[in-house]
Amino acid sequence: MSDYIVEMKNITKRFPGIVANDNISIGIRKGEIFALLGENGAGKSTLMSILFGMYEPDEGEVYVRGKKVEQFSPNNATAMNIGMVHQHFKLVSNYTITENIILGMEPPRKFLGFLPGIDIKNADARVAELSRKFGLEVNPTQKIEDLNVSMQQRVEILKMLYREAEILIFDEPTAVLTPQEIEYLLDIIREMRKGGKTIILITHKLEEIKQVADRCAILNRGRLVEICDVASTTTKDMAAMMVGREVNFGVDKSPAVPGDVVLDVRSLTVKNADGFPVVNDVSFQVRSGEIFSIAGVAGNGQVEIADAIAGLLPAASGSISLLGKDITHASVKERSDTGLAYIPEDRQSVGLILDFSLADNLLLKKYAEEPYCSKGVLNKKKIHEKGDQLIRDFDIRSGQGSQTMVRSMSGGNQQKAIIAREIDLDAPCMIFVQPTRGLDIGAIEHIHQQIIAERDAGKAILLISLELDEIMDLSDTISVIFNGKLLKTAPADELTDKQVGEYMMGVKHNG
Repeated sequence: MSDYIVEMKNITKRFPGIVANDNISIGIRKGEIFALLGENGAGKSTLMSILFGMYEPDEGEVYVRGKKVEQFSPNNATAMNIGMVHQHFKLVSNYTITENIILGMEPPRKFLGFLPGIDIKNADARVAELSRKFGLEVNPTQKIEDLNVSMQQRVEILKMLYREAEILIFDEPTAVLTPQEIEYLLDIIREMRKGGKTIILITHKLEEIKQVADRCAILNRGRLVEICDVASTTTKDMAAMMVGREVNFGVDKSPAVPGDVVLDVRSLTVKNADGFPVVNDVSFQVRSGEIFSIAGVAGNGQVEIADAIAGLLPAASGSISLLGKDITHASVKERSDTGLAYIPEDRQSVGLILDFSLADNLLLKKYAEEPYCSKGVLNKKKIHEKGDQLIRDFDIRSGQGSQTMVRSMSGGNQQKAIIAREIDLDAPCMIFVQPTRGLDIGAIEHIHQQIIAERDAGKAILLISLELDEIMDLSDTISVIFNGKLLKTAPADELTDKQVGEYMMGVKHNG
């Protein structure tokens, strides 16, 4: 009898133009937390999607509890008590939270004693109880389309917990959670292990691996580099194995030299669908050559501020000026033409057109300009040449280069594509919302360097991030938001991370 609850032997999986998994063999013991680490596009999600039955390997064998898997499908994986929280959500947007969680295993109910139906009331109650138990509280009757990214992530986790899986695969589960939520989730994962569950954790966050994982498999460009004992391996060594070089964990930047005001937000109020103000009388200015950051726990209005500036949400009151021009009621294109670049929080719904090629996505905001278009006719050659250049400059991994359909790319490489497109606009004002979400340590280092380079080139940068370390490392000015209001704005060197954390929780200080 094998010592492993899961064995994957000599797994190879190919896609057009790329070998996602190249002869990988791993064994996972029952009751351990096993981490998968690697750069964006290294093949981690593909390997686990094979275990979950979403793909069938081209070569190799999979064994679960010593029994060879003959049929690869999510239904078969669920029958083997395997659950997976996907990096990109698998939710039906016009269904409620409960309807998504119980989909495929709806509790039956007889109406009038004989009419078949679904016991949605009891299901709502069970979902509410489950969400409270695991500290992932949700309103079961809310529709997915009305939830932000962080709340949708909670639903994905609850969906797996509802199915009582014994082998749990978490694909980037903390990418959109706050530091407090992350700590709570890691506690939940530890408790699950104590309860005998086996956890497979895919994450780019080395510190999380150090906190909870027992062993770690490191992948690089589809190949297994090493399986190491986490306790005896440093994060520096893991990072070096992952990217194939030494990684600088710090951020080097010179003092800011702010210039004129580029973005001027005055008394901005934004309301949600129910007419409740989620941004309440907010005012701030961002100057050229400055990184102005808004720090806060998810759901306090920071994303709505960014969306209102970008034109995705209407301003209920107040004004927004860009380079001295009032853009409060301007269209999204008018704002872009005035000099605004925007990296949104939700890359798939807002940032990209998933069924377009990578080249078309990279040129979404320039396709009508020369030399990409002449007299209304697109120049595909020039579009692909520009796409190839941005792919090289930003190390975007894709199986078929600029012709790759964006839907087929890893989440991290989709994020790189958005950042490449927006930086290439050379806009005077740039808004970054969660810019490094889902990126590996090497890519984060590169993006941080890019943001600082844009600041040094005189750009006005508005940064919104849930990562407190990112806020503290990059910011010149920090403003902390709580319940839709800015509690404190000060130069970054006058605030400690502890003070910022307290303001994020609504603790007010004198002065």
